[in-house]
Amino acid sequence: MAIFAVMLPVLMLGVILALGRYEEWLLPPNRHPDEPETPALPH
Repeated sequence: MAIFAVMLPVLMLGVILALGRYEEWLLPPNRHPDEPETPALPH
């Protein structure tokens, strides 16, 4: 039981670091959703 109490935070930290590393692969590449996809034509 003590081994479980020691390993659980280490495993959770590993999951958080793995999600942070692969976040840009999991999320779509659209980083600025406020900007229009086509540039506005000058008037």
